[in-house]
Amino acid sequence: MKRLVSALAGAVLLSGCIGRSYQPVVPEGTQVGAPQTADSMRAFFDSLAAARATDTASPGGVAAPGQPLRVDSLSDLGWLDVLRDTVLQRLVNTALHHNRTLQAARAAVREYRAQAGVARSALFPSLTLNGSVARNKVAFGSLAIPAYTAWRATGDVSWEINFWGLGSGLAAANADLASREDAERATVLSLVSDVAGAYLQLLELDQERTITEQTLASEQATLQIARARFSRGLISELDVRQFEAQVAVPAARLARLEQLRAQAEHQLNVLLGEGPASIPRGGSLADAARAIQVPDSIPASLLDRRPDVQAAERAYAAASARVGIADAARLPTFTITGSWGSQSQTLKTAFDSNSRIYQAQLGVSIPIFAGGRYINEGRAARARAEQARAAYQQTALTAMQEAGDALSGVRAARDVAAANETQANALQQALKLAKLRYGTGLASYLDVLDAQRSLYAAQLAASQAELGQLTAAVQLYKAIGGSWPKTAAK
Repeated sequence: MKRLVSALAGAVLLSGCIGRSYQPVVPEGTQVGAPQTADSMRAFFDSLAAARATDTASPGGVAAPGQPLRVDSLSDLGWLDVLRDTVLQRLVNTALHHNRTLQAARAAVREYRAQAGVARSALFPSLTLNGSVARNKVAFGSLAIPAYTAWRATGDVSWEINFWGLGSGLAAANADLASREDAERATVLSLVSDVAGAYLQLLELDQERTITEQTLASEQATLQIARARFSRGLISELDVRQFEAQVAVPAARLARLEQLRAQAEHQLNVLLGEGPASIPRGGSLADAARAIQVPDSIPASLLDRRPDVQAAERAYAAASARVGIADAARLPTFTITGSWGSQSQTLKTAFDSNSRIYQAQLGVSIPIFAGGRYINEGRAARARAEQARAAYQQTALTAMQEAGDALSGVRAARDVAAANETQANALQQALKLAKLRYGTGLASYLDVLDAQRSLYAAQLAASQAELGQLTAAVQLYKAIGGSWPKTAAK
């Protein structure tokens, strides 16, 4: 991985050749993340996942087969393709066209592209056409010269040639442009990640609402049974009041969920660059969570695709090139200037042969003494290059950290989801048994209340775990600089 190594292994070797081209050294066999064999609990969590897939008590039945993500496909796969949600992809496309932050980033790219054109213009001479008319009255002692009108038209050319700094200036401008283009890609990556995260959060809130509504209906049914048994004198009023209090819990949660869903939609509206509006939904959160399988480790070379790493490398290259510009300021500069045209007292004779005027000049400027200005400008340029190199190294190290964190997050979230769904399935069976025993008088109301509370909490935890699993997958693709079709971003 060419750029990443320049920050981690080769940057120290480049300190002696700042201002010149450099060739990063590529390390081999570097991995980010831990292999499965490093986890002593892997067999246990795998057994939970296998049992969950065949558990008839699972709310969703048999889980859909996962889509394994091979390491060799990570660099090419559009990272939202793994979620297989066409609604989400449409939302992302909308954000890529209308998000205001991204529009500002694209405008910055156009600015730097124009600046690169300005730097490139130094390769060519400048040519200007000038015209003037003047009324003049001059005197030399006692000699009076009659007033006259001067008509003048010239074509002027000038060219300042800096043989030593011209290439460095172009290299710096082009590196600045490339860095800004990478910054735009980083903005796209963050935007897509934010849209995906907000959308998944919305799906999770929808799932929580469904769970809460089902829990509320179940507890209302249990309350009706308790009231019927109370009317027959089989239980005390205490049982009924306890069930009534329990029903209020999911009812209050439903009201809170409506507020959270509205806030999530508003957040998405801002990312999409539009006013408050209802957000469409695609697939379910549970289906998306069951449909992906992410590897536990990846080659570190994938991090080279991250736009922030590439932007930092280009910023380093630009700062290095500016060292050459600073050094060139101490060397001679050559100028070529010329002027050709006509000048006469009347417009009618302005282009007669005897009205021709011209000037040609070749000059050289050699800095001799400037009070240490050029030396210190060179030192400042080298210091800025060292700062850019350190920033590049830090960006690369941060990229490796984020990728490692994302990989461990994916793995942990997957295991938590397996454990939580196993727990929810078991508690769902326990609630059925508690209700059956309560209806026949073999169990007290406390058994039913405890089973209802435990199941509700477990189902919410399982829903949050599914969100965590998908969010971790999104963060992983962001950490490795996930892809998105360039045509969709324009």
